[in-house]
Amino acid sequence: MSLQSALEKLASYRTNNTRDSREVFRQGVVVLKSGRTSNLGDDGWAFLEQLTLASIDVGRLDVTDQCLKQLGERFPDSPRVDVLNGIRMEATESPSTVLNYYDELMNMDPSNAAVWKRRVSVLRRIGRIEKAVEELNEFLDTFYTDAEGWLELADVYASCNQYNSALQALAHVLLLTPQNPFAFLQYAETAYTAGDVPLALKMFLVVIDMNDREDEDTIPLGISVRAWWGIKLCSRQLIVSTPSYTSLSNTAVPKNIKLIDELATERVLTAYSGEQGVQTRSLVSTWMSGR
Repeated sequence: MSLQSALEKLASYRTNNTRDSREVFRQGVVVLKSGRTSNLGDDGWAFLEQLTLASIDVGRLDVTDQCLKQLGERFPDSPRVDVLNGIRMEATESPSTVLNYYDELMNMDPSNAAVWKRRVSVLRRIGRIEKAVEELNEFLDTFYTDAEGWLELADVYASCNQYNSALQALAHVLLLTPQNPFAFLQYAETAYTAGDVPLALKMFLVVIDMNDREDEDTIPLGISVRAWWGIKLCSRQLIVSTPSYTSLSNTAVPKNIKLIDELATERVLTAYSGEQGVQTRSLVSTWMSGR
């Protein structure tokens, strides 16, 4: 593998926010062995950070230490490098040692959001969930617009089966990222798990509405398939229990629920059309018919 092709591939991973650690490590070692990272300008330092995380993931801490040494020499007082050192410590040091290290960083710079998040990650890993929730709430009081923080809080609540609290956290994500269909999909699935099926149906329909490519002549793909499955599950349940169904959020059940159910059936089956989907389509059709 040539140095240039490795650099281009690694740059594409950074651009697309792809974290394929094994592949990043394989190609990153080629660049590291070339000894030319310092000649790559800003891209060289971004590459070293990328390789640092990948090498930790694959357990090659010797490479991690090489990267951190170069980054530390170039940026001796960088909060970003401090966090990378903390992540390196998480791989070998005790949680108490790592938390003490992060406490020192927080005392020096209370506004370092990355350190705050790593603390929460460590607290979750050692089972101190209440403390993790407390710190996340404190963090979000300071950094309200951090959508990832709200997603983390929602995930913590969901892991404890506190789905209503998870929905409250996800509501902030919807406000902060109103154009992100994946946020609405997560909200819909959480609402379904919480038992608020009308609310889940409403949000699944929003996901479909946000997908500009979705029309009756196209085959549903990716997120659309998942949303149509959600719509089918919701509509099927609501048709059976609509008269007695109570929504915790007071979301009304659509009057045309049977038409929605028919459309969801058609879209789900269409998603499994073609030669490769014949067997799966048959299984899905059997499930939908209730046999």
